Amino acid sequence: MTERARIRRGTQPRYQRGPTVARRGAQAANARARKATGRALATLPIQPDTLKRLGQKAFMVTMALLLVVGLFVLRVPQMVGTQIGELVGVMGFSVKRVEIQGIHHMDRLPVYSVALDQKSTAMPLVDLGEIRGKLMQFGWVQDARVSRRLPDTLLVDIVEREPAAIWQYQGKLNLIDKTGVILQPVDPQAMPDLPIVVGPDANTQATELTDLLNAAPRLKAMFVGATWVGDRRWDVRFNTGETLALPEGDDAAKAAYAKFDRMDQAAALLGKGFVHFDMRIPGKFVVRVSSEPGHEIKDPADTTATPPTPAGQDAV
Repeated sequence: MTERARIRRGTQPRYQRGPTVARRGAQAANARARKATGRALATLPIQPDTLKRLGQKAFMVTMALLLVVGLFVLRVPQMVGTQIGELVGVMGFSVKRVEIQGIHHMDRLPVYSVALDQKSTAMPLVDLGEIRGKLMQFGWVQDARVSRRLPDTLLVDIVEREPAAIWQYQGKLNLIDKTGVILQPVDPQAMPDLPIVVGPDANTQATELTDLLNAAPRLKAMFVGATWVGDRRWDVRFNTGETLALPEGDDAAKAAYAKFDRMDQAAALLGKGFVHFDMRIPGKFVVRVSSEPGHEIKDPADTTATPPTPAGQDAV
């Protein structure tokens, strides 16, 4: 029994052989991998120490980048910059004056209000782009430039739009420029000496109307307004009381307007008692005269006036 027991104690159990073999296999595999890595490194033109230092530097650069990203996420640089800007403002570099240039028509007070409406008056913290963006929302402003003049002045240079006409629509009067941009409302009691365009979307046709009038420069002195009819053509009104109906299409309207100018120079049509000229039909010139000899010519734009009877129509 004693001898058998000794034999059993000296014998290694079967279940311990598997893990031991596995560990030995793993160690051998690791050794082979290290040898292979060593052989691969030996073939590189970089020394192992140099490669190790490069790896350390790459790690440090990566960590630094992560730190910077983290600071930006936490808005640390912005807060530091704001504090520095405020400190500069305390030292005397803060907005105390606003100088405005280029204004001839619009009110200056809204410009001052925009320039001074800042979260901070410290000069480094004034957002010039934001000021310009707000100024560009005013109808009068075609362009704006904003700059700093140290230590305490903001410079605002405005390029104004030029008023070109008055747009009448739905009982409202608005001043517009040559491109149709609305500048400001117009007081009926203080009408500026500008032509009147009437009708829906007539303001959007202001550029085309300008081109039309340029086809007969001589008639500009007598032009008082125009009505955009049916979103397709113009009725032009003269200070002598007549209305000229033009055809559709920019080219056709310009040709008809220039032809009317030549006819007026030859026959003095304006100011002779006619009421309406119609050139809408190619090859025809229709004239409407007053229904009674010596009858006062009414302004066609005046809707309160009684329209003349069609009895006095002649086709030429």
